[in-house]
Amino acid sequence: MTLSVTADSFPLAEVFTISRGSKTQAQVLTVTATRGGVAGHGECVPYARYGESLESVAAEIGGLPAAIGRAELQHSLSAGAARNAVDCALWDLEAKAAGRRVWDLAGLPVPRPVVTAYTLSLDTPERMQAAAARQAHRPLLKIKLGTADDMARLEAVRRGAPSAAIIVDANEGWTADVYGDLAPHLKRLGVALVEQPLPAGADDMLSEIARPVPICADEAAHDRASLPRLRGKYDVVNIKLDKTGGLTEALALRDAARAEGFGIMVGCMVGSSLAMAPAFLVAQGADCVDLDAPMLLAADRAHPVCYEGSVMQVPDAALWG
Repeated sequence: MTLSVTADSFPLAEVFTISRGSKTQAQVLTVTATRGGVAGHGECVPYARYGESLESVAAEIGGLPAAIGRAELQHSLSAGAARNAVDCALWDLEAKAAGRRVWDLAGLPVPRPVVTAYTLSLDTPERMQAAAARQAHRPLLKIKLGTADDMARLEAVRRGAPSAAIIVDANEGWTADVYGDLAPHLKRLGVALVEQPLPAGADDMLSEIARPVPICADEAAHDRASLPRLRGKYDVVNIKLDKTGGLTEALALRDAARAEGFGIMVGCMVGSSLAMAPAFLVAQGADCVDLDAPMLLAADRAHPVCYEGSVMQVPDAALWG
């Protein structure tokens, strides 16, 4: 078997902004695992928040033995983007070599379409209201917050989309005082979930203050080893394959989190349809799905995931799995 890594870039339809900055392109690494003329593919998005870059992740992958298997991979690399791309490529290779779908190989039920949130990036209240109005037909909107004037932004989105449920993602941008000021208004404004209001590692106050709507761990939740630190502070765990280090650990984390009473959200980095396809399997039965990244792109992979409104369809085998 051979492993190869390429850097790919997909233009976004609009500038995408969160509290940490803006981007106009989805920059990803594509891993191809080839054996006996059959090729499997995986994708990851290195994330600076976790000390990753395109170069560092490519170097991690390049240091792996060519004949590595999925079981060995789990111990050869830590959870993160590098392991994710290789793990997903190996799943795809195995499926294509066997002429079967990944869910069959993994002993999972045949997947069904899922409803995904649609993300509105951080902007002025006026622009966020206009964006919400354009997407008001969607059942679930996710809005990026985490700076000053967040109350005005939230109220503006509610005016723009009066019927949609709302997920608020602060990306670690609030303090306990800011959350305390906003918390009484969340339920009134139809917020269904708040993602990572406080910085990971500085979130102990979440166990002491009121949580009028469920709070979801994102930056604080990576793999199963994260779960003990989340108890009493979070209600929901956001599973992203770039954090878990691939589909293998993501499925295990989903089962472990459910067993401990956590709700399940399945999210993504800003990547292409190739990254969404394995996450789609984890999203089966999830309480909340946020796999809308391809809808934000101006160009995507061949054989992209099909979205009918906010409904994500089963990915084609020609794409992955």
